[in-house]
Amino acid sequence: MQTSIIPQLRNTPDGEEADRILRACTHCGFCTATCPTYQLLGDERDSPRGRIYLIKQVLEGETPTQKTQTHLDRCLTCRACETTCPSGVEYAKLADIGRDLVEQQVERPMHERVIRWLLRHIVAYRNRFAFFFALGHIFKPLLVGPLAPLKQKMPPRRKALAWPSAENAQRTMIVLDGCVQPVAAPNTNAHAARIFSELGVRLIAPKASGCCGALSQHLAHREEADDFARRNIDAWWPYIEDGAEAIVLTASGCGASVVEYGHMLRNDPAYAEKAARVSELARDLSDVLADEDLSQLGDLGHGRQVAYHPPCTLQNAPQLHDNVAEILTQAGYQLTHVRDPHLCCGSAGTYSILQPTMANQLRENKLASLQAGDPDVIVTANIGCQLHLESAAGVPVRHWIELLEPAAAA
Repeated sequence: MQTSIIPQLRNTPDGEEADRILRACTHCGFCTATCPTYQLLGDERDSPRGRIYLIKQVLEGETPTQKTQTHLDRCLTCRACETTCPSGVEYAKLADIGRDLVEQQVERPMHERVIRWLLRHIVAYRNRFAFFFALGHIFKPLLVGPLAPLKQKMPPRRKALAWPSAENAQRTMIVLDGCVQPVAAPNTNAHAARIFSELGVRLIAPKASGCCGALSQHLAHREEADDFARRNIDAWWPYIEDGAEAIVLTASGCGASVVEYGHMLRNDPAYAEKAARVSELARDLSDVLADEDLSQLGDLGHGRQVAYHPPCTLQNAPQLHDNVAEILTQAGYQLTHVRDPHLCCGSAGTYSILQPTMANQLRENKLASLQAGDPDVIVTANIGCQLHLESAAGVPVRHWIELLEPAAAA
């Protein structure tokens, strides 16, 4: 694709990267076949190819409008398009650049600005989110009438389990605690820590770490996302210097962000080298466990029917490898057939809040596929997917790691 990026952008890092990505695109349209929003709406502007053209126009000096913003907002950033692109177009990187440029030029309505500000300044901070999460449960009985959908979205409280001491462990790995997961599903990392302890690995969650930065990144606040990345790198670096083998990501949405730290901070002289090392060490939980001897866990499933939803981030993000199905099968579970596993469930970080109509339709389609095999439980590998599916599913929805602990698997 030929480009003519305006002079004030052409020689900037964003301009150079956008130009590189655009020139790789041959506008073949293969990406439309796997785009969830195009499948639902049938509008070229709600396809990756259409959005690429919209971003290209902005880069070449055309003034964006609220319609431009709407079509970019509707993108889930699921990256399914990248898996079917024969030219290797890095669409997600281009989408972040495009959203940022449009956000600078198109003023959002007040209510949208307020919602986005609250998401960035509450959800991304663990303690703040915990406070409002507890407050929401206190007032949950009052959520009736027009407020009833909020009650449905609110996950149940879960009692936190104790972490193992792992005093005799000979190996160490780091785990990202994140922001939403330790509040809404506090035992995901605890279950992982217990299993790792049985394998002789001590799993550490440094308290100074926090949000991975994905929320800010996709809400067009990339500098804020970079700051979250620096904070996590600072929290992890002493353990990396002491020989930590890996940074384990139990939420694939966070994993997709952490593996990009090297790219995000490539122009930061103080952090570029450390960020690249962090990206090298970042691995999905299933990828780490696939290298371990899990035979000692035994037959936990006893043929129990499980529907597995692979999150988009685990399927499509570079460097993340999905070994969940193999691990669960090895543990004795029977995985049901799920139609169109590549299609997004509609969670996509804050998407289910900002685009509820689209998100709910995608969830309805996904649950129909997941429940077609009459599973006993639905499992996934990302907190966002778990909470989004759980709010409307007729069967339990859990993080897959729970099924590897005998007490939790029952």
